[in-house]
Amino acid sequence: MTAMSDQTIHVVTGAFGYSGKYIAHRLLAKGYTVRTLTNSASRANDFTGRVAALPFNFDKPDELVRSLHNVDVLYNTYWVRFNHKLFKHADAVQNTLILLEAARKAGVKRVVHISITNPDETSPLEYFRGKAILEQALIESGMSYAILRPTVLFGKEDILINNIAWALRHLPVFGVFGDGEYRLQPIYVEDLADLAVEYGAVQENQIINAIGPETYTYRELVETISRLIGVRRPIISLPPQIGYWAGHVISRLVGDVLITREEIIGLMANLLYVDSPPTGTTKLSEWVQEHAHTLGRRYTSELARRKDRTSAYQSN
Repeated sequence: MTAMSDQTIHVVTGAFGYSGKYIAHRLLAKGYTVRTLTNSASRANDFTGRVAALPFNFDKPDELVRSLHNVDVLYNTYWVRFNHKLFKHADAVQNTLILLEAARKAGVKRVVHISITNPDETSPLEYFRGKAILEQALIESGMSYAILRPTVLFGKEDILINNIAWALRHLPVFGVFGDGEYRLQPIYVEDLADLAVEYGAVQENQIINAIGPETYTYRELVETISRLIGVRRPIISLPPQIGYWAGHVISRLVGDVLITREEIIGLMANLLYVDSPPTGTTKLSEWVQEHAHTLGRRYTSELARRKDRTSAYQSN
C-alpha cells in the first residue's frame, strides 16, 4: 500500500458518538487536525476542545462543501439503524449522497466509508439496499476510497451485545429466532477504528470485510454471553414472528426499539456473515469476560441517544 502524504485535516462524522469517537482519538494521537460533522454539536465528549464541531448542513449543500474544503480524509460513520418517525433509512441515504457530493466538490482526497457486510442494491431490506447504493455512489464519485464492511460492533458503548446481556439478566428465558444457527462475526469497535485510520492513510481503492476473529451462531453467541456473565437462562427457539412480537412488547416497556423485522430477516439470512479472513484481532469472548461485572446491568436505548443531543454515550 502506498502511503498518502501531506495529510493535515481529517473529518469524522459523529465523532461525539460511538465508532466515530474511536477513529477521532486515533487521528489526534497521530497529530492530525480533526473536525467532526454532527447533529449533536453540544454533546458532552472527552476531546477537551481538540475536535471542532460543524453541523451537517444537509439542507445547505454549499455550506457543507465549505466545511470540507482543504480536508484530506473524510471518515463517514453516518447512518440510522431503523426507520422511525424521527429518522428513516431513505433520509440517511439521501443525506449521505449529499455528503459525498459535497466532499467531491470540496476536493476531499479520500473517503473511508463504514458500510455493512453483504450490501445488495436488489435487497428487499432497506438497510442493506441503502448501504449498497451508497457504496456504488462512492465508487462512481472519482474520489479515492476505502469501504469497510463490519457486522456487529461491540465495545463500551455498544447496544446489541449489552442488551443481550441485559435480557439475560432480567428475563426468565431468552428466545432466539428459529433455530439460532445463522452466523455473525462481531468486531471490536477499536479494531474497526484501527482499520479506518489504516486505510485512510493509503491511496488504493479498497473494500474490506471488517470482521472479528470469532464466528458464532446466534445461539452460541447468547450461550457464550450467558456463561461469561454468570447468568444461566433457558434459551428457547421461537418462530420469528413470535420473537418479533416478544421484542415489540419489551420495546414498549423500555421505550426503545429492541429489534426490527428487517434485523431479524437479515440476521437469519446470514447477512452478518462472510467467508473471509478476520481483520479484527480482539475476541468478543475475552472482551465480555473482562466486562462481565458491568455488561447488561442497564439497558442501552438507541432512541434515548437519538433524542438526547447533549449527554455523552454511557459506557456499559
